[in-house]
Amino acid sequence: MIVLRLRYIDGARNLIEEHPHLVIDKQDNEKLYYEDMFEKAQPIHIEIGIGKGRFIHTLAKQFPNINFIGIEKFDSVIVRALEKSIDEPLPNLKLLRVDAGAIPIILKDHTVERVYLNFPDPWPKERHQKRRLTNRRFLKIYEDLLTENGEIHMKTDNKTLFDYSLEEIMFYDMELITITRDLHNSDVNCNIMTEFEEKYSKRGNKIFKLTAIYKEKK
Repeated sequence: MIVLRLRYIDGARNLIEEHPHLVIDKQDNEKLYYEDMFEKAQPIHIEIGIGKGRFIHTLAKQFPNINFIGIEKFDSVIVRALEKSIDEPLPNLKLLRVDAGAIPIILKDHTVERVYLNFPDPWPKERHQKRRLTNRRFLKIYEDLLTENGEIHMKTDNKTLFDYSLEEIMFYDMELITITRDLHNSDVNCNIMTEFEEKYSKRGNKIFKLTAIYKEKK
């Protein structure tokens, strides 16, 4: 298993503070209003844990009719995505520096159409299960956040996490739309690779993907 260690990046905090129009630093955990963030009122998609930002920046370029929010809690991570936005600002992309657990406080219920979870931390120890972004407590957060027929898209190279995620989703009685255990040799189209995905694929790791929606409550 690959263990990721965060590097301290000198000047990251200063760069974040210098660009409040690109990255929103929600240390106060106050509610966000989309009309204050974006020029146009458009559907909202979010990515939780954005890595260096390639995935969400590419999406925002390809789909200007959707507003994207990239969520990341670490300065040393979000600053790399911020650098991309400084080099090529996009009016439909904002970065949000906040812990994923604060999402219910910051974002309005039933306002997001899609949640992306790309290569989340697997938290391999049993006692840390509740920290996994596909744990049922997070599935409840996404359910409240998503609009009707809203989707969760997840990718990982970690089989244990993928199997765990499938179990949690089935327990939550969601509907699985896509399941593949070898994304790059599947018929799934329009895949945008993250930095981690590219690196792990070159090492020969298979990429797992699922797409799920919440069933309509009767």
